[in-house]
Amino acid sequence: MRFLDLLGMSVSNLKRRKMRTFLTVLGVIIGTASVVIMVSLGIGLNGLMMEQYSSYGNMTMITIYSNAYYSGEADESSFLTDDTIEQISALDHVSSVSPMLRADVVMKQGAYYCSTNITGVTREYLETIPLGQGELAAANDDTLKFYYGNQVIRWFSNEKTGESYWDKGEAMPVDFMGKPMFVIFDTNSYWQTRGGSTEASVKPPKKYMIETGGVVEGTETDYNNYSYEIYCDVELLKQQLKAVFKKNPIPNQPTNSKGKPYPYFIYEQIMVFADDMENVTTLQQQLTDMGYQTNSQMEWVEQAQQTYGMVQLVLGGIGAVSLFVAAIGIANTMMMSIYERTKEIGVIKVLGCDMRNIRNMFLMESGFIGFMGGVVGLCISYGVGYAMNHFLALGKMMMGVDGDISRIPFWLAGGAIIFAILVGMLAGFFPSLRAMHLSPLAAIRNE
Repeated sequence: MRFLDLLGMSVSNLKRRKMRTFLTVLGVIIGTASVVIMVSLGIGLNGLMMEQYSSYGNMTMITIYSNAYYSGEADESSFLTDDTIEQISALDHVSSVSPMLRADVVMKQGAYYCSTNITGVTREYLETIPLGQGELAAANDDTLKFYYGNQVIRWFSNEKTGESYWDKGEAMPVDFMGKPMFVIFDTNSYWQTRGGSTEASVKPPKKYMIETGGVVEGTETDYNNYSYEIYCDVELLKQQLKAVFKKNPIPNQPTNSKGKPYPYFIYEQIMVFADDMENVTTLQQQLTDMGYQTNSQMEWVEQAQQTYGMVQLVLGGIGAVSLFVAAIGIANTMMMSIYERTKEIGVIKVLGCDMRNIRNMFLMESGFIGFMGGVVGLCISYGVGYAMNHFLALGKMMMGVDGDISRIPFWLAGGAIIFAILVGMLAGFFPSLRAMHLSPLAAIRNE
């Protein structure tokens, strides 16, 4: 018997008992919709978590810290230097490496000033900064330029009145892009002269006008991984510091036991970028084994993913209970159908029909019930997901980031329909075996 003949007989049999078929399909609809909605919530929560961590910075970035830098120890073996960068760059799965060279500065624009620090990084790192104003300087541009975080403006205060952002909740009218910014690198001399020092050796420090390359995207209250920093090209910053301090010790740079500066720069941190997010954990472990103190967002992401994986499993299990109940309903419907069609089955067997065709006919009926319930249940899932995403805005309320809380990827949609069909066929498997092994003579005599 051909496949289309079996399919036609199965559909015809289902049509003869419309109410029972409807109720059975309804159980599959509820079960499928429950599974899809629950799993989509788990996927949505995990996605929102990943987006939240991504907003904090690059997910492939590993930070290496220098204990000697913070403690002031004169242990050259633990310093983070250019040699360290070359060593790390040769490791597998390393995409790029950037030092972080910090320098204390005082910035002035008219009556407004702030005491902060700037961070020198490589051009590759600067290219990752999302600029809302300005643009990254050309590779051959040897002019030192600053790139301001979007929240840096809140640090400025009025030098005359002492008023700051924290007094009125309003940033000072500092214009990074439109007005020149004067920068003092010799902060020690600045604070001594400002404090009224009478030492003849203390001279007012020189002010340097530094161009603004750009400002990070976002308002003064938006947060991202670049909001609080002032970035510049690390090589140009080195040149500037050498020109300002000459042979004198550079502030924030360790000195030897005699108080003399080292003939090379020592970095506070080194940022290592993996070639893929999946290799971050392996690379971080390799750096840790080399004796470096490391940190990365993947540590938190993996812990959160384990938690959300358990949540998704629980949510999927709750929905699966409904589908299991629907499977019982399908099995019951198939058993009732066999009892009602016993004589029909006997006639088919007497006419010489292959036993496998009888089995396949009932399997197709139960599978078709699963298919109809799966398709309708999936459509309902899309509708419920749309309502949750567009009317409840759960993503914003729960995670603090914009995004859909319910997400139904293609594999979940296709898998839900296939799973519903399989559940239907499994539920109808034993009833189909009963129909296949039914005695033809007993079936013909049945009334």
